[in-house]
Amino acid sequence: MTMLEFSDQLVQHEELLKRFAMKLTADKDDAKDLLQDTFLKALTHRKQFEDSTNLKAWAYTIMKNTFINNYRKTQRHNTISESGKDLLFLAQNRDTTNADPESAFCEKEINEAIDRLDNEFNLPFKMHHQGYKYKEISDILGLKIGTVKSRIYFTRKKLAERLEGYA
Repeated sequence: MTMLEFSDQLVQHEELLKRFAMKLTADKDDAKDLLQDTFLKALTHRKQFEDSTNLKAWAYTIMKNTFINNYRKTQRHNTISESGKDLLFLAQNRDTTNADPESAFCEKEINEAIDRLDNEFNLPFKMHHQGYKYKEISDILGLKIGTVKSRIYFTRKKLAERLEGYA
């Protein structure tokens, strides 16, 4: 199927896709954005579409997955607890240079406990704590993603045991 034929067939489903986008987003502008993202992804990945399959279903799947991914991104960025105590904690400055001596001592002991672990455990844990995603850690360290996840999990368990008195 040529690019022109593909585009023509995709445009034939525009109205149905608009309605589906409105159902998902419940906002006219967000629906337009979602439709545009769907068309862009469909056109970009046109070569992955098999001619003998259903283009409308393929486009619906792209739209649904795009919506879900965008929703998850906004949820991660907007995660905030609504209790007053937690909001106070979030609003506090996280600068540890002015921390009280007891906190500085506890932090030092926690970091020492992490450093005492084998490199195969503490390195993935430190990277994850710094904000790296599992996939990024996997690629950088040349490990399988399951190995990275299990090492981080076991590191947490070991630290919880070693630092039981700090909870």
